[in-house]
Amino acid sequence: MSAWASDMGVENSDANDDKGRITLLGDPHADLTKSLDMEMTHPGPASVGIIGRCKRFALYAVNGEVKYVAISEAEDDPAGDDDPSATLAPAMMNAILKIKDEL
Repeated sequence: MSAWASDMGVENSDANDDKGRITLLGDPHADLTKSLDMEMTHPGPASVGIIGRCKRFALYAVNGEVKYVAISEAEDDPAGDDDPSATLAPAMMNAILKIKDEL
């Protein structure tokens, strides 16, 4: 994950970083993926040897409470590669602002 963080320009971010930066964490055994019910079950990835792939999703949580979840997937695009827009920053920011307005 550190190489990906470096490539994204957030190489100084670590778990429990109190500076408000992005933290990248891995899920090598898919424990979180399975707990969140985000394991992709479409036969496509498994047919090419990709077992236990995580769905493309974004999650907004406050103090451990999930406030919003977005998943980019479609019947003909289970990985959300063709249209990941629901899980990209602009959509998530809009969702977060809407949640905050409702409070």
